[in-house]
Amino acid sequence: MTASGKPQPSLRGRALRLLSGREHSRLELERRLQTHEEVPGELANILDDLEGKGFISEKRVIESLINRRQDKLGNARIRQELQGKGLDREAVQQAVAGLQAGELERARAVWRRKFAAKSDDAVFSPAERAKQMRFLAARGFGPEAIRKAVLGARDDD
Repeated sequence: MTASGKPQPSLRGRALRLLSGREHSRLELERRLQTHEEVPGELANILDDLEGKGFISEKRVIESLINRRQDKLGNARIRQELQGKGLDREAVQQAVAGLQAGELERARAVWRRKFAAKSDDAVFSPAERAKQMRFLAARGFGPEAIRKAVLGARDDD
């Protein structure tokens, strides 16, 4: 019972409530729910059941994260976030490889949103360009995409 007299939600109820908000990997659910497990093995059984019924899907977790984050982050950060969710390494590599072709355009879009208002064909100092490059690097974009996005290089350069 809670302080207000309402009964505590079951472990299954907590898992379903988390899954109703967004996709979660099995590892994420284990981390979030382990403190609520009263009987050893109960959580594993519930997660096995939810996975068997299709409530937990590695593929949907990958697609969801990519859809939410690809407009803001580069491939390296997306890979890092996916791996942090305990997903299959090969599935993560395939998903990130699918993003490779569009990384330059995504880096340019992120650069424009952050710095284009300041640019208006202005010439940035080397210090300002370095700051912009660090900004994109912190968001996980690769060195080549960063260079081309910040220095305005064309794809065929």
